[in-house]
Amino acid sequence: MHIAIVGNIGAGKTTLAQKLARHYKWALFEEVVDNNPYLKDFYDDMPRWAFHLQVYFLNSRFRQVQQIKHSQKSVVQDRTVYEDAYIFARNLHESGMMSPRDYDNYFELFRSLISMVTPPDLLIYLKADLPKLIAQIEKRNREYESNISIQYLRSLNEQYENWINHYDLGKLLVIDVNHLDFVSKPEDLGSIIDKINLELFGLFK
Repeated sequence: MHIAIVGNIGAGKTTLAQKLARHYKWALFEEVVDNNPYLKDFYDDMPRWAFHLQVYFLNSRFRQVQQIKHSQKSVVQDRTVYEDAYIFARNLHESGMMSPRDYDNYFELFRSLISMVTPPDLLIYLKADLPKLIAQIEKRNREYESNISIQYLRSLNEQYENWINHYDLGKLLVIDVNHLDFVSKPEDLGSIIDKINLELFGLFK
C-alpha cells in the first residue's frame, strides 16, 4: 500500500505523514529538505537557482519512488514527483523565474522519468488557505523560508488547485486543514484516519 501526501508549503504534510506512518506502522519516506544544497540560495534568488533546485528535487524524488516501488513494505510518502513538475517547475516558469529553455529541458527530463513511476494507491491533498500556511511557516521558523513571499504561496495554491482538479491517476482524498489541528487534537487526526480507511479499505476503524 502506498499513500502520498501533497500540499503547499506549510500545509502540514510532514507532520501528518509521520503520524500516519506511526498509526499504520508503515514505512515513512520524507521529503529531503535540510540537506538540499540549493534551497537557501533559491529563496534568496529564485531566477538564478530555479533550474538547479528543480533538477535536484526531481532526481532525489525519482530515486525515492524507485525505492518505494521495490519496497516490500506499505509506505507513507511526504510529497510526490508529480508536484516537482506540475506545481513548482510550472509555477516558476509561468512567473518568469525559469526561462523557457530551462523549463523545456526540465520537462523533457521529467517525461523521460515519469514512465517508470507508479502512482500511489491514495493521494491525500491537504488544502490550506494563505493564513494557515503563513502561520505554520512562521511557527516552524526555518531560516531558509523567511524570504518566501505571499504571492509565491498564492501562486502555488493556484497550481495545486488546478492540478488536483485534473488528477486522474488513482484515488484522491481532499482534506481541508484550515480548521483542523491534528497535532494537538486527537479527534482531528482520528477523522482523517477514518476517511483514509474508508478510501482504502471501505471501512471505519
